[in-house]
Amino acid sequence: MANPSLSETLGVDPKRQQVIADACQVLDDEVGDKGGLSGLAIKGAYGIIKGVKPGFIRDVVDGLLDEFLKCLDPLYQEAVAKGVKPGAHLQANAGRVADALLAVTDGKAARATRPVVKTTYEKLRPTAKKQVEAAAPRLGALLDRHTA
Repeated sequence: MANPSLSETLGVDPKRQQVIADACQVLDDEVGDKGGLSGLAIKGAYGIIKGVKPGFIRDVVDGLLDEFLKCLDPLYQEAVAKGVKPGAHLQANAGRVADALLAVTDGKAARATRPVVKTTYEKLRPTAKKQVEAAAPRLGALLDRHTA
């Protein structure tokens, strides 16, 4: 019998709302931990995006969740098949995780209707893979919390 997909497990309420809230906190924590000049740029851009409208980040996370779950599901299924914690498997495959998630956000950014969102994304995109890879431990922990 096949394991349920991440979409089946985490993509439906009430678990979905818990995952969205947790993902927003992970995002806030990741941005908050950034340092140096690149950290200033990331924090500034995040502030701009958060200012688009109240709840914008939550709306974006909600809008991306289904595609994120779908693209992370192969890694999740590999972890389950190997009998390892999904979070540890995500961390061990941070490059694959980043490539999968960025493919989703690249598509969304290309279709963005708000110029500030598109421009901000384009400014940060050159360093995005490194940033997403760095977030793999928190992302993995989020996955472990909600799939345990």
